[in-house]
Amino acid sequence: MSQNAAAAAAPAPRSASPAQAAGGRHNEGHGRRLTAAFEALESFPALAESRNRLLRVVGQERVSAGDVVAAVESDVALVISVLRLANQVEGRTRGKVESVVKSVELLSPEAVQSLASRARTFDFFERTATWDAAPERFRLHGVATQRAADRLATETGYDERDRLMVTALLHDIGKLVLMHAYPGYPGQVHGQARTPEERIHRERRELGVDHALVGGVLARRWGLPKAVASAIERHHADDGTEDSAYVRLADMLAHYAQGSAVSPTELLKCARIIGLGPAELRTVMYDLPYPQTGRNRAIDPCPLSARELEVLKRLAEGKVYKQIALELQLSTSTVRTHLHNIYGKLGAVDRAQAVLLATERGWL
Repeated sequence: MSQNAAAAAAPAPRSASPAQAAGGRHNEGHGRRLTAAFEALESFPALAESRNRLLRVVGQERVSAGDVVAAVESDVALVISVLRLANQVEGRTRGKVESVVKSVELLSPEAVQSLASRARTFDFFERTATWDAAPERFRLHGVATQRAADRLATETGYDERDRLMVTALLHDIGKLVLMHAYPGYPGQVHGQARTPEERIHRERRELGVDHALVGGVLARRWGLPKAVASAIERHHADDGTEDSAYVRLADMLAHYAQGSAVSPTELLKCARIIGLGPAELRTVMYDLPYPQTGRNRAIDPCPLSARELEVLKRLAEGKVYKQIALELQLSTSTVRTHLHNIYGKLGAVDRAQAVLLATERGWL
């Protein structure tokens, strides 16, 4: 992205803004600061523990795609790196890979391992002057928003759940740009603003631009697909739909779960956009502090046949061999044979472990 493009994305700030205090007086200077900040994000570090967990997963003898996806999706920098690499692969998918799931399907475990090995890392106990504690604060809110978005997607049956995990985690990347470009951000810019709406209004007033717009520009600079960049750019828009609406509501719910102020009116208005009424929203808000519930995503291919899955589903419901045989119109010996095959395919030693493994993989 050119300096002129960066300047166009960010009009000149008001007279009392941190941008001017830092020396930016014209759009051109404003653009240079943003361009420098975009370049600084090229070295944004992954949490050391996230990187190490990913290396352990891809280094296993039998690599599970689901485990790789979970390890990558836990970290902002890893998601960015994997998505960017996948979108650079030549072919019909170039520039169209919208999720970590598709990225992991496209990239070899060796490619992911190499990427993780080269990643810069951040450790809470070993801070650097460049980012201080910003990566960890950013990750905590990103993961909280991602978790809330996944809960909303489960509640509504949203089809683009895999892509939503990316857009929810990366929704605030524009804040990292502004933080690097203006030393007074966010404290001097947000001032006494309490809710997300108040803070975005202050950004537009003080800087002439907001973190959502800047984040969209950065996502496009990275070559991420239009749907991802658009969701990031519009996650504070009143008329947002699909991912942007889910992320906006999830962002508010993450602030709510962390004890920060949110607007009840905006919560309800945004919930209605994705098809949730007050009763459903109350349920989601009540559930958020507790362990995640709902169906896991089926990422790894299921090794079980359709009939074996039917048997295992009934086993998970606590039914005995005779009940299963009667419902499926099979003999009890056939049910036992199916269960023997199920245990073998899943590497399970008993029914409890088989049900647990299948549930964790999203097959039940």
